[in-house]
Amino acid sequence: MRRAGWLPAAALLASGLALAGCDPVLPGGANRPDSALEFPKPDRPVAAVVSNQFANEDARDERNEAQVVMNLAAIRPGMTVADIGAGEGYYTVRLAERVGEDGRVLAQDISRDALERLGRRVERDRLENISIKLGQPDDPQLPPDSFDRIFLVHMYHEVTEPYAFLWRLWPALNAEGQIIVVESDSPVGRHGLPHTLLFCEFEAVGYVLAEYTERPDIKGYFARFQRGAKRTEPEAIKPCNMGK
Repeated sequence: MRRAGWLPAAALLASGLALAGCDPVLPGGANRPDSALEFPKPDRPVAAVVSNQFANEDARDERNEAQVVMNLAAIRPGMTVADIGAGEGYYTVRLAERVGEDGRVLAQDISRDALERLGRRVERDRLENISIKLGQPDDPQLPPDSFDRIFLVHMYHEVTEPYAFLWRLWPALNAEGQIIVVESDSPVGRHGLPHTLLFCEFEAVGYVLAEYTERPDIKGYFARFQRGAKRTEPEAIKPCNMGK
């Protein structure tokens, strides 16, 4: 099964995607795209994307990171999952194995270079249940009503337009869908995000926290969010104050 807008790995490679540069560390809201201007600026700095790999895959497997997170997220065969900020596919390929041939994984990133490398990996390993899609910093561009789980693993602190990004994620979840966040409880701008600020930004858009747990074994914390009763309109979103 393929959904509209999902790009198979072979098509990605054929398109000849070029290298995308990384931005420097910026105060929240600098160099804003026109498509984000109706949303409030984030009151926090944003860490630069210094790598598409959070850590060495062997080291992550030694602490059983992906299995721990997938178990916490209750990933089962047949599910449809999005891996946002997929990079070179550490979670993507493991999610594909977990959901099985009746499931589907959409790997998304804003780096064309990372997606090209991931596409080669998917083709080499013949992973037929993975599709690949290029996103935008303020819009993951996911198909609506499609996902049981959306993974944001060690990447949310790099989102330059969190309110626009989260607002546009909302329609992609199915009725029981959840967003899974793994982050380091580090100071803002140092490749992590305090959990209190994470909660505030999600709640400002209308999400409800379903679960939170600190997990040193995955070098961070685990949080699950689901949609609340109503998505907050862009003009009504109240930005979170980093100092409070």
